[in-house]
Amino acid sequence: MSPSSEADLDRSHKKRSFHIPHIYAILFLFIVLAAIATYLIPAGVYERVPGPAGRTTIDPASFHYVPATPTGLTDFLLAIPNGLMSAGQVVFFTLIIGGMFAVLRRTGIIELGVDNLTRHFASRSLWVIPVLMTLFAVIATLIGTQELSLVYVPVILPLMIALRFDSVVAAAVALCATTVGFTAGVLNPINTGLGQQLSHLPLYSGFGLRLVALIAMLAVAVVWVLRYARRVRDDASASLLADDTGEHDKRHHYQHALEADKPRASGRQKAAILAAFGFFAILVYGVLGQGWFMLEMAGLFIIMGIAVGLIAGLKVDAICEGFNEGFRDVMVGAMIAGIARAVAVVLEDGQVLDTMVHGLGVAVGGLPTLFSALGMYLAQLGFNFVVPSGSGQALVTMPIMAPLSDLLGVTRQTAVLAYQLGDGIGNILYPTSGYFMATLALAGVPWQRWVRFFLPLFGAWVAIAVALLLFAQATGWQG
Repeated sequence: MSPSSEADLDRSHKKRSFHIPHIYAILFLFIVLAAIATYLIPAGVYERVPGPAGRTTIDPASFHYVPATPTGLTDFLLAIPNGLMSAGQVVFFTLIIGGMFAVLRRTGIIELGVDNLTRHFASRSLWVIPVLMTLFAVIATLIGTQELSLVYVPVILPLMIALRFDSVVAAAVALCATTVGFTAGVLNPINTGLGQQLSHLPLYSGFGLRLVALIAMLAVAVVWVLRYARRVRDDASASLLADDTGEHDKRHHYQHALEADKPRASGRQKAAILAAFGFFAILVYGVLGQGWFMLEMAGLFIIMGIAVGLIAGLKVDAICEGFNEGFRDVMVGAMIAGIARAVAVVLEDGQVLDTMVHGLGVAVGGLPTLFSALGMYLAQLGFNFVVPSGSGQALVTMPIMAPLSDLLGVTRQTAVLAYQLGDGIGNILYPTSGYFMATLALAGVPWQRWVRFFLPLFGAWVAIAVALLLFAQATGWQG
């Protein structure tokens, strides 16, 4: 063999041997870096004052340095437990929704629904992707609840597998669509509404450009997901999960629906299906009309699993074991959601988070006017890593960015748009986003595999964001 061939083989072996570390290792490294940052970054705080709708925000003129409180050994040991406690709603919601859907699977009604939908879409399977993504995006842009991905994934996952797609497609349909809707925020009270209140702008003004953002980002996302889905449907080995044993089990379970006779629902199963739809109607009413969030939805899902299971004829022991089975399936994702929260806990307890926000404002203020809006966007995109909550990020950053925009020649409407675009798209890339990691766990998609799928789309979305902000800056967009 020639020296050049040996060198090529050696490079090929090195390339194949490289892999992204386990997500636990990645998150632990981030926690270590956050702890180190508490020794390197001066401690500082803003005064907290009452904000819109009874929320607490910051006084942008009140920043001052305080005595350092770096992370000690005990603080570091408690970081992950405190992160789990701080992210308790996400952790327990993930466990309960996993348990509830495991009970529903035991009743057989999910298989019946999958069979009907699979037969309906068998000859036009790709159509289900743009239809569902458009629906999920519209819902998110109206009510601003990205966390509904946690509800969507268990429902659509069996359908996507039955239509010969994979779990990545199921996760992408839910996560990409809700993220587009949330980010554009045409009538989203969580980012657009709150951001505009903090910036003293007319509520939901700037509708037109935000609608353009929604359409552009959704179109690119649909094309990207369709491209991957078509490739997987035509060749299962093209799936990013082709070597995953859990994925093989799903295919074995769901991809033979059309080979058997159409199943018939029993009387008790029909009653259970009606009951399940009734509970989902209550869920919609609660979220839209009563402002329900994870705790309320989790309580409803517990009752739903018990009631639907009993109606379908399951014994009490079978229902309990169903919950246990679901808990086991999503345990890793629930743990990841809590561990990810530990990064922000360390920075908050070390009192360096406000210093970081202050530093971002100073850095943006030093940019040329033409690039000020882009600077705001990049600052928000970076800050989203440690504070992935949309409302939390608005309450911390917008009281600074709004008056800063006046000094930089950027309209406040553009500053709000920069916050929205910076907050939204990072939520399904950063492993510190609890609901996102929990959704991947429900889908059975490792974060490392998701990154391989999502990075090109993330780049396309960033390009769209840059174009929108340059347009807004060039035209002095006021909405």
